[in-house]
Amino acid sequence: MSKRDYYEVLGVNRDAGDDEIKKAYRKLAMKYHPDRNPDNKDAEEKFKEAKEAYEILSDEQKKAAYDRYGHAGVDPSMGAGPGGAGFEGFSDAFGGIFDEIFGGGRGGGRSNVYRGADLRYNLEISLEEAARGAEKTIRIPTVEECETCHGSGAKPGTQPKTCPTCGGAGQVRIQQGFFSIQQTCPKCHGSGRIIPDPCTACHGAGRVKKQKTLEVKIPAGIDEGMRLRHAGHGEPGVNGGPPGDLYVEIHIRRHPVFERDHDDLHCEMPISFTTAALGGEIEIPTLDGVARLKIPAETQTGKVFRLRGKGIKNVRSHTHGDLLCHVLIETPVDLTERQRDLLREFEELSRSDADRHNPKAKSWMDKVREFFTP
Repeated sequence: MSKRDYYEVLGVNRDAGDDEIKKAYRKLAMKYHPDRNPDNKDAEEKFKEAKEAYEILSDEQKKAAYDRYGHAGVDPSMGAGPGGAGFEGFSDAFGGIFDEIFGGGRGGGRSNVYRGADLRYNLEISLEEAARGAEKTIRIPTVEECETCHGSGAKPGTQPKTCPTCGGAGQVRIQQGFFSIQQTCPKCHGSGRIIPDPCTACHGAGRVKKQKTLEVKIPAGIDEGMRLRHAGHGEPGVNGGPPGDLYVEIHIRRHPVFERDHDDLHCEMPISFTTAALGGEIEIPTLDGVARLKIPAETQTGKVFRLRGKGIKNVRSHTHGDLLCHVLIETPVDLTERQRDLLREFEELSRSDADRHNPKAKSWMDKVREFFTP
C-alpha cells in the first residue's frame, strides 16, 4: 500500500515552516495518541503515520531529501536502516514534544499529570428568580482523600511497591518495527507503583467519592442556557494535576402567565367585547405587582400595548426590557336568553350601517369581490 504524502498527512503546505509543522503534528498527536484511543487500530495507524511524517519534515536534511526524491529519499531500506544514519536521534526527536503534549518524561514515576475534567450541572429556576437574582444550594459529586489509608491506596500497615514493569517510571517504551513508542505502563497505569494489598475502603484508589454542597449566586437578568463557572469545582486532577471547573447551566421553568424574549416579557390579556368596543381600564400582572392599563374604545383583537421598563433587567447592564400585553377579545359564552335577544337587536342595528361599524369586514369583502371579478 503506497504511503500518503507527508505534507498531506499533517495537513500543511509544502512551504510550511517549522512552527506550523510542529503545531499540525501536536494537533494530530493529541487526537490519535494510543493512550486516548485504547484498542482503536485506525487511530493507532493515523498516529504512526503522523509521527513518521513529523520525524521527516522536522529534520532539515531529511526534509530536503524528501522534497527532492519523495519517499525514496528517506526510505531506511535505501541506506539508512534501523542502525543507519539519523535513526539514533529518532526518540530524541519526539521525546521533547511528547513531554510537552502529554506531560511525560523519561525519568521518575507519576509523570502523567492531567487536569481534571469539567463538570456540568443543570439548574432549573423560576422566571422570578431569573429576573430578580437568587442564591441556590446545590450538591455536586466530589472526590476526597480516603481517611482509612490517607491517600496511599494501600491497606493500613502496608505500603505500595514500585511497579516491576516500568521500574517506577510510569511509562514503557515499545518497539514496533521502525517506530519506538513510549506509552503509559499497562501494569500501574502511569502511577509508577502497584498496591499488592489494596485498602478496603477505597479499593486502592486512595480517594473516595462524596457529595459536597455549593452555594450558587444567580445574577439578576440571567437567561436560558447561560452558564456560571465555578473554578476548581470539577473533577480532581490526576497525579497532582489541577481540578477541572464546574459549569452551572441555567434552565428557566415555563411561566403560567409570561413568556420571555430576551429582556422583554409577553403576556396575553383577554378582555370582554364590551370593554373592547367602549373602552375601559383593566389590571394586568407584572413581575413587580399589578399595573393598570387603559383600553381605548374600539380596540381590536391582537392589539399590543407596551409597558416600558416592566420587563427584565439586562444581566450585563442596568436597563430593563418591556412588558408587551397582547389583547384578545373574548367571545361571551353560556348566554342567557335576554343576552341573546340584546345581541340580535345589536346585530340588526349594526347591519343598517355595516360599512361604518365594520370597516375591516367591508375592506375584506371588497378584496374578495375584486379577486373573483374577471
